[in-house]
Amino acid sequence: MSILEHRKAIDSLDEKIVHLLNERTGHVLEIGAIKMRAGEEIYAPHREASVLRRLCRKNKGPITNESLLAIYREVMSSALSLEKSMTIAYLGPEATFTHQAAIRRFGSSLRYTATKTIPDVFTEVSRNRADYGVVPIENSTEGVVTHTLDMFVESDLKIVAQIVLPIQYCLVANCQLAAVERLYGHPQALGQCRGWIQKQLPKAEIIETSSNARSAELVAQAGKSKKKTLSVAAITGVLAAQKYDVDIVATDIQDLTTNATRFLVLGRQCSPATGRDRTSLMLSIADKVGSLYQSLGPFRKYRLNMTRIESRPSRRKAWEYFFFVDCDGHMTDSKVANAIKNLGEVCNFVKVLGSYPNAE
Repeated sequence: MSILEHRKAIDSLDEKIVHLLNERTGHVLEIGAIKMRAGEEIYAPHREASVLRRLCRKNKGPITNESLLAIYREVMSSALSLEKSMTIAYLGPEATFTHQAAIRRFGSSLRYTATKTIPDVFTEVSRNRADYGVVPIENSTEGVVTHTLDMFVESDLKIVAQIVLPIQYCLVANCQLAAVERLYGHPQALGQCRGWIQKQLPKAEIIETSSNARSAELVAQAGKSKKKTLSVAAITGVLAAQKYDVDIVATDIQDLTTNATRFLVLGRQCSPATGRDRTSLMLSIADKVGSLYQSLGPFRKYRLNMTRIESRPSRRKAWEYFFFVDCDGHMTDSKVANAIKNLGEVCNFVKVLGSYPNAE
């Protein structure tokens, strides 16, 4: 075929794709109307996970699965925005990794609200000012985000989905790398790039900032200043660098190539089981010998894989702790349900934080 013939074929296919996308969206809108009449949540992470897995199984290329998922993320986002005016709260400001994670999950067609703190995200969702919230929970390099764990003690919100985002940092500056005198960075970013900083910028003054976006903004302000300023740089993400239009002088500066952060999607109702799920629990145990060992017994008894356990002070009584546990399975699965029942017999307190697709 000639180039002209290929282009005619593409035009014909584009017309069919547009028609099919609109036909697909029509079915989504009908399902949304049925859900709204029944008082159900519009967003269905379990169904979304099932659709995306099926698409990857059907994909024969040359489009990669990653590209296919990105395309369908926007298709689904567009449909969601037509079903309901949906708002997603996230730990801001704009252009942070949490913002990027929210867009990765919900696409670019929905309304996003940046909040100043993690408690603010919980508040926005619990007071119905936002439909869902996105908060960080742990980084593969720096560990758990304790502020998020602490919020679950009092909150009735549920974890309805998770997002695993590869974290890639870049260095932005108003000068050449060798001339940098001051380095801005969020504490998490500084920790995840510690080795690179020690090697490349050993003499730079380090200033902690409130976010990666703020770090990029400070470099942008220095670049626009008419007064003589220090040669400054910042560790940030590409999204923030683009937003503040600052020069990237080094890329992929994180110490570990496997660096990733896990985020949680907060909602008011748990997701139904998909067959590939994770359940998060909060436990309080008696202050006596063997209590923790006893509380782990039900997981062993029902052969449940525990993927994480963290402890946090209860803040109610000195030396009293809450334990946060993740395990494979959905709370409606018989093994998980029985384990939770047994936990109630050996623990002072058991709270299900959510069951959600373990697709990432």
